[in-house]
Amino acid sequence: MMETLAFPLLVGLVGIALLFDFLNGLHDAANSIATIVSTRVLRPQYAVFWAAFFNFIAFLFFGLHVATTLGKGIIDPSIVTPHVVFAALMGAIVWNVVTWLAGIPSSSSHALVGGLVGAGLAKTGFSAVVWSGLIKTAGAIFLSPAFGFFLALMLVLAVSWTFVKRTPFAVDKTFRHLQFVSASLYSLGHGGNDAQKTMGIIAVLLYSQGYLGGEFHVPFWVVIACQSAMALGTLMGGWRIVHTMGSKITRLNPMQGFCAETGGAITLFIATHFGIPVSTTHTITGAIVGVGAARRVSAVRWGIAGNIVIAWIITMPAGAAIAACAYWLVDLFV
Repeated sequence: MMETLAFPLLVGLVGIALLFDFLNGLHDAANSIATIVSTRVLRPQYAVFWAAFFNFIAFLFFGLHVATTLGKGIIDPSIVTPHVVFAALMGAIVWNVVTWLAGIPSSSSHALVGGLVGAGLAKTGFSAVVWSGLIKTAGAIFLSPAFGFFLALMLVLAVSWTFVKRTPFAVDKTFRHLQFVSASLYSLGHGGNDAQKTMGIIAVLLYSQGYLGGEFHVPFWVVIACQSAMALGTLMGGWRIVHTMGSKITRLNPMQGFCAETGGAITLFIATHFGIPVSTTHTITGAIVGVGAARRVSAVRWGIAGNIVIAWIITMPAGAAIAACAYWLVDLFV
């Protein structure tokens, strides 16, 4: 039986979803700006405006395949109720805030996926889960950073060979300009993949309430609202995580920053095209480790990288556990 919701409460729940999107932009600002800030190509206050602009216009370049995956491909849309959506968002938001305060670059995407799964399990058990979509998303936890690592490593080797006869000063100057391009591409990929996750949540909520005419799709106003919320969050920056991403893992120069951003951007473009909700955090971290390892293995602070990997592994279960608790509490008192 469909659980109907009064219109003001529906608006409030959409507002909570947009709050998550805002926090996603805040939490993941480091993904878009850490490399260009750490190489001192752009000052932080300019870098966030640059990233926010390309985050916002990403909908012009990508389809809505990721939104469809989040809306229909993680849990069965027929069991989605306002309680399920609220619990899923609480799981993701609480985990985002905890990791943001701790300066840990965890995945907002997988916190949301974990939240959906936890809320769905709490409502109807394992029958709620769309296993094909969940397995595809879980596999991306390992594949996206590995792909980013490999691409960034190959780019460093190719660029080093191409510019072998150029002076370090000339190379540095060239890649200071090229980093504007690579940072733009990465921000496009980030806005294209991450904002669509909240679009999917809002769309499935509207679908469950009968506002989409019986056919799942993402209304244009939802697209604009989600892109705007993410861009505003990016403008606020996530300075604790910028420090971790930009300097604690490995030191970067403009050439390495270009290779990391380009490798990460290519990975995000491919994932978004195929509707896979990957973690932009995982992707850029893998790429940064790749450029550091291309210099020498000891250039990477593997202890810090290892701690980040542990955070990746526990993000989905943590989001699921928080969401399940939120669902039971709401179900108990509402």
